[in-house]
Amino acid sequence: MKPLLWALYLLGILVPRGLGYDGSLTQQRQEVVDEAASPWRSLETYNYNKYHPVGEIYQWMNQISEKYKEVVTQHCLGMTYENQPMNYLKISQPSHKTKKIIWMDCGIHAREWISPAFCQWFVKEILQNYKNNRRISRFFGNLDFYVLPVLNIDGYNYTWMTDRLWRKSRSSHNNGTCFGTDLNRNFNASWCSIGASKNCQDLTFCGTGPVSEPETKAVSRFIESKKENILCYLTIHSYGQLILIPYGYTKKKSSNYEKLIQVGQKAANALKAKHGTKYRVGSSADILYASSGSSRDWAQDIGIPFSYTFELRDQGTYGFVLPEDQIQPTCEETMAAVLSVLDNVYEKYWHSNCAGKVTSTSVVLGLLMSFVSLLYPI
Repeated sequence: MKPLLWALYLLGILVPRGLGYDGSLTQQRQEVVDEAASPWRSLETYNYNKYHPVGEIYQWMNQISEKYKEVVTQHCLGMTYENQPMNYLKISQPSHKTKKIIWMDCGIHAREWISPAFCQWFVKEILQNYKNNRRISRFFGNLDFYVLPVLNIDGYNYTWMTDRLWRKSRSSHNNGTCFGTDLNRNFNASWCSIGASKNCQDLTFCGTGPVSEPETKAVSRFIESKKENILCYLTIHSYGQLILIPYGYTKKKSSNYEKLIQVGQKAANALKAKHGTKYRVGSSADILYASSGSSRDWAQDIGIPFSYTFELRDQGTYGFVLPEDQIQPTCEETMAAVLSVLDNVYEKYWHSNCAGKVTSTSVVLGLLMSFVSLLYPI
C-alpha cells in the first residue's frame, strides 16, 4: 500500500473494502465492513454502536485521555511485528499507595471485532460513572484498571484491509511463505502441547517458540513486572457465549477452581439478567476444547488469582461477523458480568477486612459497655 493511503487508513479516513471472501456469507460480511466505515469526528460524537478501525480507536484513546486526564493516562506497551504501537489506557485515581490492578485486553484474535468494541464500552462506562455511581467509585480507592483495546493490531488492521476473517498476527514465517501466529497459543503455558499447531499455515500456529512474538513478549513482560499486584486478568474474545477459567491444556483443576466457578457463575447470572442471554461457565478443557499457550492459563500459572476468558455473542448464527445492532446489548450484558466479577474480587480483598475491623470494634465497645454497667449499675 502507498504511504499516503496507509496514513489515511490509520487516521480512519480511508476504510478499504474487504477482499478474498467466499461462501454464502460474502454479502453479509461486506455489509458489516461497509456499515462500519464511519468518519471520526470527536469524542462527543463517537459511536459506540459501530465497529471502528484502529486509527479511530487510537484517536478515541487520545480524546479519552485528554477529557479524563485526572484519572486516565495513555501508555505504549510495546511494538508489533509491523512496528505499530500497542497502546493501553491506565485508569487510576491519584493515590500515594500502591493499588491492586485489574487487567483487560481485547482483540487478541483479529476477526473478533466485538472484543475491541467491548473494551471501549467498558472504558466509557467506568469513566462516565465513577464519580456518581457508588458501585464503581468504590473500586477507585483500591484498584487501577489497565485496558488494552487491541492487542493484535497488525491482524486487526488486516481484517479491515484484506481478509475480514483473519485470526492470527502478521509475522512472516518460512521465508515469507506463510504469515501470522495465533497469539493465544504463544504464551508460556504448556506451549504447543495440545490444541495448537507447529505448522505456520494453520489457524492455531503456536509460533516458533513460547513467547516468540513481539506482541506476546510485550504483554508477558508487562504483566510479569506487575503480577504481585494484579488481582484479575480478563481477556475478551468471541464467539460462543462462554466464561472460561483455567485450564485448557489439562483436565486438572486449578487450586482455586471452585472459587473461579462460583464467581464466574455469578457473572453469568448477572449477564443473563440483562437481556436473557445464556452463558456457560467452566474450564476450556471441560466445556470448549483443549488448548495450550493461552494467556488465561499463563496468567493463572504465574499466580494471578482471578483469570477469565469471555467468549462473547453469539453461538454461531453470525459468529465473527456479529451485526452492529448487537453491539450495544452485547456490551451491556458483558458489562454487567464484568462488574459482577469486580464486585467479587473487591469483596474478597477489602470487604472482609472492613468487616473484620467493624467486628473487632463492636466487640471492644461491647466489653467497654459491660464494664461501665458494672461500675455504674442502673
